[in-house]
Amino acid sequence: MTKEELLQEKEALEAEFEKIKAAGLSLDMSRGKPSAEQLDLSMPMLDTLNSKSVLKSENGTDLRNYGILDGIPEAKQLVSEMIGCKPEYVMIYGNSSLNIMYDQIARAMFDGICGNTPWSRQGQVKFLCPVPGYDRHFAITEHFGIEMIPIEMRPDGPDMDAVERYVNQDAAVKGIWCVPKYSNPQGIVYSAETVRRFANLKPAAPDFRIFWDNAYAIHHLYEENQPEIPEIFAECEKAGNPDMVIEFCSTSKVTFSGSGMAALASSPKNLEDIKAQLTYQTIGFDKLNQLRHVRYFQNIEGLREHMKKHADIIRPKFEMLNELLTNEIKPRGIGNWVNPLGGYFISFEALEGCAKAIVAKCKEAGVTMTEAGATFPYKKDPKDSVIRIAPTYPSLEELKEAAKVFVTVTRLVSAEKLLTENKN
Repeated sequence: MTKEELLQEKEALEAEFEKIKAAGLSLDMSRGKPSAEQLDLSMPMLDTLNSKSVLKSENGTDLRNYGILDGIPEAKQLVSEMIGCKPEYVMIYGNSSLNIMYDQIARAMFDGICGNTPWSRQGQVKFLCPVPGYDRHFAITEHFGIEMIPIEMRPDGPDMDAVERYVNQDAAVKGIWCVPKYSNPQGIVYSAETVRRFANLKPAAPDFRIFWDNAYAIHHLYEENQPEIPEIFAECEKAGNPDMVIEFCSTSKVTFSGSGMAALASSPKNLEDIKAQLTYQTIGFDKLNQLRHVRYFQNIEGLREHMKKHADIIRPKFEMLNELLTNEIKPRGIGNWVNPLGGYFISFEALEGCAKAIVAKCKEAGVTMTEAGATFPYKKDPKDSVIRIAPTYPSLEELKEAAKVFVTVTRLVSAEKLLTENKN
């Protein structure tokens, strides 16, 4: 646009913005939560157990009592099929994989990993953080005072040249956060080459671990287009690194977010080390909830059928957003994004220096977004450009309203930036 056209655009958008503010909207796109419609899908699960149910595991254990620290066998089988690993690699915890990740970092800090010196006694330790990434991952490592090193995300996963350089040469690097399928927030799927390069790392630190957060393993949007990646434990075993990965998953966005079933998977050596410490924390987790999940889904096919229903609800939301951004943002050259095939987010990259202003103006107009910078360590986006859009929680009609606000604000902030640059 010419300067005159930009001025006209800004004036029109300011008028539109005032109309939006006057409408008194109150819409939330800040977190990747399932909608009420999605939660309703799992309501029949609450009827799978009652006072007349046989509350015993397939191995005969009375699940009303203490015991089975690492989860009932049928739940381990279901989770192993969900993430594609051996059942003997799985431990079932409580309802939150985030809780398991926090515990694992705390365990490494204060007890050490597999007989190695605790991280807290090794001086400053470091963690690699692919960016943009999951804000709660970064919050955990920041909480423990671990130095976070940003690693650029590429279309096939993290920049593996940088990962290999840090991991293979610096013994202070103790781990890396990974969301290998439909990454949070970009929706990127790691390529087979990326997974194999991870498996073939040669860590300088014997207690280095890959934190493989497979949160969206079965969260596909399209039945006919479901990318697959190599199974990480099999690749690590082939590469002679059987103990390098700790994997996390849950049904938090499959059944009930507050009452799902979370799990950790790792090699027998790592599991033995984890259980030795875990015995001080608990005698066992909620086995009736584990049984409830298994009785409801029966097997992996039951789980997949359930996920198709989720996809039918959220797919129109992603498609609507992608269409609106394609029509309103792409022709103006004021933003980029990845159109994901699964997961819970769209990561929008605005013009440099605009993210905070866009999020602030959206809030002023009644639309709450994820805080700008949240997808980077220490909440510092060096370009101030990335905005995480979480489309799942609002209804489709509410999302349409919120998306229109987002587009209007993005156009307005972009016009203001370009006019400022014109002055200079």
